[in-house]
Amino acid sequence: MANILVVDDELGIRDLLSEILNDEGHSVDLAENATQARTARAGNAYDLVLLDIWMPDTDGVSLLKEWATAGVLTMPVIMMSGHATIDTAVEATRIGAFSFLEKPITLQKLLKAVEQGLARNAAHQAAPAPAAAPPAHAPADSGFAHLPAAPSSVASVEPGPHAHQGFDLDRPLREARDGFEKAYFEFHLAREGGSMTRVAEKTGLERTHLYRKLRQLGVDLGRGKRG
Repeated sequence: MANILVVDDELGIRDLLSEILNDEGHSVDLAENATQARTARAGNAYDLVLLDIWMPDTDGVSLLKEWATAGVLTMPVIMMSGHATIDTAVEATRIGAFSFLEKPITLQKLLKAVEQGLARNAAHQAAPAPAAAPPAHAPADSGFAHLPAAPSSVASVEPGPHAHQGFDLDRPLREARDGFEKAYFEFHLAREGGSMTRVAEKTGLERTHLYRKLRQLGVDLGRGKRG
């Protein structure tokens, strides 16, 4: 999960981007102008910023330059605009913008740009971890010396008389099926970090249908994100 700041003076765009990025498992803060963006940046460390160019108080390029001058441009910034010229995009890139998205922004282009920006941020922040030294009592050639022993509780768990693979089969078919589907979707949400897009691909469901199904089953949509 990444922390992302969306800066745009259009309410509809802020809500749309927030919904998409939340569905992808990210934490999203919103700002409708440069003043709010300054406050948000001063109080938080973001992994990525989506920044509109044309705003009523201070334009996005000026804010980008302000951050760069102050030394707080430590995260990738993706510029957004529906009216920017090539010169504006080049200027933003020269200052330090990571990339540029032209409005209206398609879902595919948005997710690709965000993925690339976060990968860039992760690569920039990553440092090689020192290799852990083997315990003094472990043989040097023992490749499994550091693996923890399996919890004893796993071997002692036995299903009840009406349970199979953790599911109570002594129930009406509809209830048993709903219970299985809920566990199935919760498993995939946790494995995919709460990304609705990836869960839809894995399960073969259209995203709107998937969202409706999860609501119907009472699945906690924030569970995978917290994990």
